[in-house]
Amino acid sequence: MIIHDWLPLFTLLTSFLTGLLIFFLREQQVGARSFLNMTGAGLKLVFVAIMLWGSFNGQSYETRLPLLGRTDLVLRADALAMLFVGLSALLWFLTTIYAIGYLERSPNRSRFFGFFSICVTATVGIALAGNLLTFFLFYELLTLSTYPLVVHRGTPEALRAGSKYLIYTLSGAAVLLLGVVWLYLLAGPIEFTAGGALSHLQENEYRIRLVAIFILMVGGLGVKAAFVPLHGWLPAAMVAPAPVSALLHAVAVVKAGAFGIVRVVYDVYGIELTGSLGLTGPLAAIAAFSIIYGSMRALTQNDLKRRLAFSTISQLAYITLGVAIVGPLSTIGGIVHLVHQGIMKITLFFCAGNLAETIGIHLISEMHGVGRRMPWTMTAFTVAAFGMIGLPPVAGFITKWYLGLGALEAGQGWAVAVLMVSTLLNAAYFLPILYVAWFKEPRLTWPERAPQDLLESDWRLLLPTLATAMLSLTAGLLAGLSISPVGWVRMIIKQAYRLWTPFLGTP
Repeated sequence: MIIHDWLPLFTLLTSFLTGLLIFFLREQQVGARSFLNMTGAGLKLVFVAIMLWGSFNGQSYETRLPLLGRTDLVLRADALAMLFVGLSALLWFLTTIYAIGYLERSPNRSRFFGFFSICVTATVGIALAGNLLTFFLFYELLTLSTYPLVVHRGTPEALRAGSKYLIYTLSGAAVLLLGVVWLYLLAGPIEFTAGGALSHLQENEYRIRLVAIFILMVGGLGVKAAFVPLHGWLPAAMVAPAPVSALLHAVAVVKAGAFGIVRVVYDVYGIELTGSLGLTGPLAAIAAFSIIYGSMRALTQNDLKRRLAFSTISQLAYITLGVAIVGPLSTIGGIVHLVHQGIMKITLFFCAGNLAETIGIHLISEMHGVGRRMPWTMTAFTVAAFGMIGLPPVAGFITKWYLGLGALEAGQGWAVAVLMVSTLLNAAYFLPILYVAWFKEPRLTWPERAPQDLLESDWRLLLPTLATAMLSLTAGLLAGLSISPVGWVRMIIKQAYRLWTPFLGTP
């Protein structure tokens, strides 16, 4: 095996070894812990950048190790994997800076950052998994490593939320495992294959079993993807610290579920088999219902993080909707939303954390005039909120543009109506926050939690927030470039899936 084939494994180890080392640090070893965190996150960025450049130029990276019988542990850096890995590595680097500042005075930091690093290992492993068994192993590692983060504060409310999280996610994993094992017995080891690993099966002979397995697998993945009615764990988990909330919503858990659904539809079943089995319609209907339901529930929330949580339920379903509509433009819109939703939602949660940590604000009703006290934070919040609504030129507009055009191109006009209603609801639950923050008279005092001589917040909280807000804006402004998320997704369709190439034109 030549050296570059080890890069996927090295990318995993940068965070895994970091986490193991941090577990052995004493609480007082702040400098050593910060050094390990930033070194691990920085090395991961370097390895990911090398693989991104290689993938862009047609290079392949694959680590294959013996695992179980005829099935290997496969880590493969294909174009779709690198989209998710690139997002994870960049946002984890920024979240690490944020978490170091946010948890500066908190107890049990070595435990937190140890599991934090194991969590990123699981997320990157999910992205790089080249077969179903590898995917499932890292999928379960993600559940186990995020539980200690959810219950980090140790309060009764946090412990209840953690129990609910485990009940939902372990139940979903059991259903997913049943589907994986059944599929293994039916077709043998399944490696993710462009066009679908099951494309060789005779549909008529296996139709009922294939439908049942699809329902099991997507149902199991739908728990982490927060499909309604499998979403109950997500708002409850908002008791976790802000860096954990950002991690759950933008990079790790919910994205793992959505990413897994994309893999099942495109690389296990294949879009043609999925469509011929009559599964795309019900999948699109579930996504549409989740979009509307999540937005309507967000309207009624006064707690800022809970409003953002229900927004995630809605926004994440755009990914599944784009995949289920079936068409070149809708697929671009759905897959690119993996990135767009991530950078916008992490900005919003960073802002919520800044408000809570700096001036003790948790409720929207407490935000009167807060834009005058924390103008940079609220500017970043405004940019991300405009993106979630779908206003140009922020990244969220690009998502909705492609989804809307894709729905029309596929003759699915009802999906355009869903997007329009969703946009109105997005505006209804985001614009009042902006009005209260910018135009209401400020409160006389806030319960300050930071030194008064700070410009706004600790720089470790403010810098990542402004960086992700700028990314949200840049991804929209530069969407026409080949190096943008949209450009990368077009490459995925052309080079990896080889679908609709005449429509998309030449690279």
